Amino acid sequence: VFDAGDYFGIMQVEEVDEEEEGDEEMEDELKKPNPGSEPSFKVIVTNENGLQASNPNSIFLIDHAWTYRVEQARQQLLHIPGLLHRMANLMGIDFHGELPDEGSIEQVLQEMWKYNQTYQLSQGSAEEKVPVWYIMDEFGSRIQHSDQPSFATAPLFYMPQQIAYTLLWPLRDLETGDEVTRDYAYGETDRLIRKCVLLPWMPAEVLDVNCFTPEPSDEYYQAIIAENKEKLPIRINQTVHDKDKVFKVFTDIQQVLNNLTHPRFTFTDNEGEADILYNFSHFKDYRKLSEERPEVMLNQFPCENLITVKDCLASISRRAGGPDGPRWLPRTFNLQTELPQFISYFQQRDRRGEDNHWICKPWNLARSLDTHITSNLKNIIRHRESSPKVVCKYIENPVLFYREDVGLVKFDIRYVVLLRSVKPLQLYSYDVFWLRFSNRAFSLDDLDDYEKHFTVMNYAPGVTLKQVHCEEFVPLFEKQYPEYPWVTVQADIFKTFAELFQAASAKPAPFGICNYPSSRAIYAIDLMLKWDTTRDGKRNMQPQILEVNFNPDCDRACKYHPTFFNDVFSTLFLDETDNCHVTRIV
Repeated sequence: VFDAGDYFGIMQVEEVDEEEEGDEEMEDELKKPNPGSEPSFKVIVTNENGLQASNPNSIFLIDHAWTYRVEQARQQLLHIPGLLHRMANLMGIDFHGELPDEGSIEQVLQEMWKYNQTYQLSQGSAEEKVPVWYIMDEFGSRIQHSDQPSFATAPLFYMPQQIAYTLLWPLRDLETGDEVTRDYAYGETDRLIRKCVLLPWMPAEVLDVNCFTPEPSDEYYQAIIAENKEKLPIRINQTVHDKDKVFKVFTDIQQVLNNLTHPRFTFTDNEGEADILYNFSHFKDYRKLSEERPEVMLNQFPCENLITVKDCLASISRRAGGPDGPRWLPRTFNLQTELPQFISYFQQRDRRGEDNHWICKPWNLARSLDTHITSNLKNIIRHRESSPKVVCKYIENPVLFYREDVGLVKFDIRYVVLLRSVKPLQLYSYDVFWLRFSNRAFSLDDLDDYEKHFTVMNYAPGVTLKQVHCEEFVPLFEKQYPEYPWVTVQADIFKTFAELFQAASAKPAPFGICNYPSSRAIYAIDLMLKWDTTRDGKRNMQPQILEVNFNPDCDRACKYHPTFFNDVFSTLFLDETDNCHVTRIV
């Protein structure tokens, strides 16, 4: 029952001429959440009997005017009749045209972060779990902020209709004329964090916050291992196997079952008799395995999430660089724990007139899902409310690749690395690397144009996937950049990989990858190249690590290189690299 109209009214707040105002009123004017030209509104209690918090009927429904996922926003404003008009009205944006125009759409896309609320569905595919954003109707959207709110709100998903509403209920008894307010930073108690979270409505500077982000404390890493329910192994000795032993492999990975043909490996369906466990999902109980079957080898390391989860990757990489982290990792902040430092850094760059494009990524969703590029600080601060995210400096000067059909596009490179052991560190790279290209010429605009800014095309329906084999790529690249022979570029890439794994294994578990002699692993490292300047002023191509993936999809590898898994298994489990397509990095 939508009965809010019987209890509340929306009032437009009139601006008073400055000459008539006293100083106190002037101060209040500055405190308003949305000072400026757009009209401001208040919601007040109009019912003559007021409202009693204890009355079970004192709970109200607010409808949602617009529900969407961020990547669909522009298209919906363009194509859904009346939507742009309603949103422009709600946000106080002038829009009188009949047809949507780019300028108005752009304004709504910027302003909507003041009005957005979010929820996530807890089940379904990865795509269905991407956060949903919504804007409450005119009544809900005009409820102002207060640090001492009179009401609370919460989204409610009503299953029978498959519709979400917002519930509104009073926190204390109210009289006629009292204002309806809610806390826009609900749940935040720290004063500095509240100031940061409220910044979209109350602009403030946090330049006095030091933007240096030291490596997190030991407790941070201990909390991660506890949350992952990972049990560390006891110390074991390396098992020595006979020179001609045939190993029994237990695996649930189809690509391995189809492609591993090396004579020294056979498959078994019995996990209990296996010499090698090659699992698709994460192994947890290393303690039990190390106590009962220390000789069994497996395809993962305890605590390897320190490199495969984005916030941990940024934390451990700080061991390899100064205050800004190493040159090979874009400057990264954890929005949950480093929000003030990020805002300070953003505002300092802004002052210096430096590029301020950033990319928001969830800690652990793959395939560019729920990943957004923006230079709008409000947008980044609000993204923190949906799911845990890191924000990384967007590479504004990438090395581009010329595609005859399109022009100069972004590309990224995927290397498969093989970690044979942590102490001593033994790391190899597979000799074939993979390339992915954007489909539109690169420029620092149209930030929501997926095919211009992203390179992962094999999951997007109806999108062309440009494939170039690495053997074709190298001569084309050297023709485009004759001063940068690929051997030198690749040597820098390998040096980067070495530094990453040295940092990741510099401390014992759970503060680094665990030195477990029976562990082996393969990871896919995605990277880009950006233009940088060396200390002596020379232009160079600096590798930028984007992410490290556990158990990568090796479909393309097997299709074009049938010996791929033979080489991987031979390197990792037999210590035989002759005739294998691998290069030793460390």
